[in-house]
Amino acid sequence: MKTKLITREGYNLLKQELDFLWREERPEVTKKVTWAASLGDRSENADYQYNKKRLREIDRRVRYLTKCLEQLRIVDYSPQQEGKVFFGAWVEVENDDGDIKRFRIVGYDEIFGRNDYISIDSPMARALLKKEVGDAATVLTPAGEALWYVNDIRYIAQP
Repeated sequence: MKTKLITREGYNLLKQELDFLWREERPEVTKKVTWAASLGDRSENADYQYNKKRLREIDRRVRYLTKCLEQLRIVDYSPQQEGKVFFGAWVEVENDDGDIKRFRIVGYDEIFGRNDYISIDSPMARALLKKEVGDAATVLTPAGEALWYVNDIRYIAQP
């Protein structure tokens, strides 16, 4: 089950995507479908078939985004979070081998297409919640337990 939290930036991006799909892309694809349908035999018409399929994909994504945006709860930064790992934090962790990872803890709907974001539902994020700089977090992985140390916590965008 995914936690229904999102950062303000993530919410705005999903809202922009919904607006773009609904107001720009969908009307354009609808015009193409109408034009292709007017050419006649639809069973052999690649333009019609492709754009009809694309229209279904757009409609599916619009339904998903509409439902999602209604259910998500925006979590804004609060100065009380400083010094501890909470939702929206940029965290740097290091293990005993010297491997360093930097990422932001965000909602499930924000992680796609980003290598520097992890879901609040991930084992790493769950293990790090409420930790402070210098604390150790034991992360349960499929390969067993892994120990990570918190090096840095920030609530502003990383360069």
